[in-house]
Amino acid sequence: MTQPKDLDPYKDARAFYGAELRRLREAAGMSQCEPGERVFCSESYISLCESASRRPKLDMSRALDEVLGSGEHLQRLCRLAQTSKVARYFAEAAELQLQASFIGSYASMLVLGLLQTEAYARALTRAAHPFAAPEVIEGHVRTRMERTSLLDSPAPPVLWVVIHEAAPLLPVGGNAVMSEQLTHLAEQTAARPRLVTQVLPFSAGAHPFLHGSMTLMQFTEAPAAVYTEGAYSGQLVEEPALVEQYRSAYDLARAVALSPEASLDRLVSAAKEFATP
Repeated sequence: MTQPKDLDPYKDARAFYGAELRRLREAAGMSQCEPGERVFCSESYISLCESASRRPKLDMSRALDEVLGSGEHLQRLCRLAQTSKVARYFAEAAELQLQASFIGSYASMLVLGLLQTEAYARALTRAAHPFAAPEVIEGHVRTRMERTSLLDSPAPPVLWVVIHEAAPLLPVGGNAVMSEQLTHLAEQTAARPRLVTQVLPFSAGAHPFLHGSMTLMQFTEAPAAVYTEGAYSGQLVEEPALVEQYRSAYDLARAVALSPEASLDRLVSAAKEFATP
């Protein structure tokens, strides 16, 4: 795997990091697999970092600095490349979503961020940050709304969303906010051919994702990855065997969920219930 020759190192901090990593590696006379063997990462990870397709990690940059004899050069560039509007633990996953050809999501109690309305996102943000200043809340909401533009990109990913039946019943922000959110989700599902929404009913019983949410991202030219998230933290999973375990569990969740047609009816029904005094 090699870095594209037309990568512009001055496009952004991550591209400059990739160009510098490649320059240092070649100056040391190493192939892409050699530094990976010394810092216990794959050749594909080095390739993805050099092509600016992966967000660099500080611990890996520290190890690469040692191997390549570059002092703290890559560590400093890594800190620049990690700058993001979103929470640090979510930043890499947010960037990977922009590159994914398929995004599969499961959420137990909430509507996926890419499909949230502004009022719903604001209610969630206020609940998560009850002591934050109003301008901080609005900053988080703006960032979340900006991310929804992914669905309107020239080549949007296939987005397959599974939500538990509890999510359309939880009155986030009150009845009016929930009615608007569920109507929006139903309308988006009906209007977008690359969006599939399924509701996992209570009757499905226990399942692997009872304790949280997860997002599976698949790419045309890179290994799949999974992002899992809790209230104030998240984790990007890239180990192939574990990613495959998540993918298999997600396939089972889709299999026992309501059909897309029945799911759409359930969302419309729930929206009407919230709209009824």
